[in-house]
Amino acid sequence: MSKPRASAQLHNICKRIPEFFKAARRSSRCRLSPRRSIAIEDSLRHLGAHSRRERFMDKTVGIVGLGIMGGAIARNLVERKWHVVGFDTDPAKCAELAEAGVAIVESVALVVRSAPIIMTSLPTPAAVESVARQIAESGQPQRIVIELSTLTLADKLRFETILKAAGHIPLDCPLSGTGAQAKMRDLIVYASGDSTAIARCLPLFADFAKQSADLGAYGNGSRMKFVANHLVAIHNVATAEAMILAERAGLDPKLVVEMVGPGAGGSRMFQMRAPMMVEGKYEPATMKVSTWKKDMAIIAEFADDVGVETPLFTLTQPVYSQAMTMGLGDQDTASVFEVLKKTIVAARKGDAKS
Repeated sequence: MSKPRASAQLHNICKRIPEFFKAARRSSRCRLSPRRSIAIEDSLRHLGAHSRRERFMDKTVGIVGLGIMGGAIARNLVERKWHVVGFDTDPAKCAELAEAGVAIVESVALVVRSAPIIMTSLPTPAAVESVARQIAESGQPQRIVIELSTLTLADKLRFETILKAAGHIPLDCPLSGTGAQAKMRDLIVYASGDSTAIARCLPLFADFAKQSADLGAYGNGSRMKFVANHLVAIHNVATAEAMILAERAGLDPKLVVEMVGPGAGGSRMFQMRAPMMVEGKYEPATMKVSTWKKDMAIIAEFADDVGVETPLFTLTQPVYSQAMTMGLGDQDTASVFEVLKKTIVAARKGDAKS
């Protein structure tokens, strides 16, 4: 029997026992002394309170990093009746999430003290290592610590080493999906590490993602994420190229989105990014170009480490670099459409003859 189900049954029993006990005490066959009766009733009340605390802890989670992804995940968990304890170094993000029902605390250590499971969603390797050390130095008993960020394998392994040395259970669980997808619970969790801990986290994953899988050894989650992001980089630029081709051919861009997206040539990136290209609006960003450039460097390093050339992926890199040069770093990666408009459009053959 699962722990949540057993706890729920215990809670129901504890609610009913006092009624049975009082009825028994009124019976002529009950020979308990008044003092003994009071002691038993006190024990039952304590048992019921313990059951309620267990049920509460089963739905308590800590989140360190309340940015685009962490903030969206926190909101979804609050909506699904989780007690979310959060921390971020940005006071504005903390204030915003507090209004959404997240219990904001003043330090990583307080998150660790409050929750048996902690998720980290952080922007840089330095931030991830710093938080790992703060968790390790918190002095708290064993916690499951789920790292959601996209980092190099070396960074992830450093995270694992720090936490294991302190007796905690680190999991490498990067996410497939953008900030917009996170808001809709349209994420995939690439979970890797201790299988027992992953199994315990499945109900948590189900409340902020559409799918999750145990991929085995710690680090396999990141390896899977690198493969997925390799395709994202290509599909995003391919979408921009296709939309410019359609525009130059005189097709209605909105009809192109409507008809190509669901067809054999469509992709999730096309469905998400082509509408932004049609509108020419790239804010708020679901994935900033500046952040994506960091992720692409990680993928390139990974491919090099395993000895695989990536000609298509490599061809997309200058496009994203040019987006940075054009000042599009804080805009969505769909803004590569603006880069290609300036670099791949040539005069029509008919125009040249005239």
